[in-house]
Amino acid sequence: MTKSEEASLDLVWGIAAIAKMIGRNERQTYDMLASGHLPAKQVGSRWVAERGKLIAFFMETAA
Repeated sequence: MTKSEEASLDLVWGIAAIAKMIGRNERQTYDMLASGHLPAKQVGSRWVAERGKLIAFFMETAA
């Protein structure tokens, strides 16, 4: 995957970055990721999520 393809996906890497985006602490975020409650995947030892999918997930649950 090229840098331009990665940029177009707008990926959020790591628990700390995902937690900051969703307004939760890292422990809460890890629990949500590990239990499958967030649309993200574990790549090696790191978690990654697509920003658009996270936003859509929370917009859907808020409605």
